[in-house]
Amino acid sequence: MDLYKTIHELYAEKQKLDRTIAALEGLLIVDPAADQQWPKRRGRKSMDAAERRQVSERMKKYWASRRAKRQ
Repeated sequence: MDLYKTIHELYAEKQKLDRTIAALEGLLIVDPAADQQWPKRRGRKSMDAAERRQVSERMKKYWASRRAKRQ
């Protein structure tokens, strides 16, 4: 068995694997233009004045009941 021949074949196989890995990694690179095909999600929906008032009244009742239970 020729050791040099085996080493040469292993190097050739390694180069082939390196090329294959590089090609597959190239497929993973995402095109920035393609990334924009889905719209970005908006943040939290803001409340209007009426909704804030309802939440405020509800929380005032909640804390009043908590204070009443504590005393």
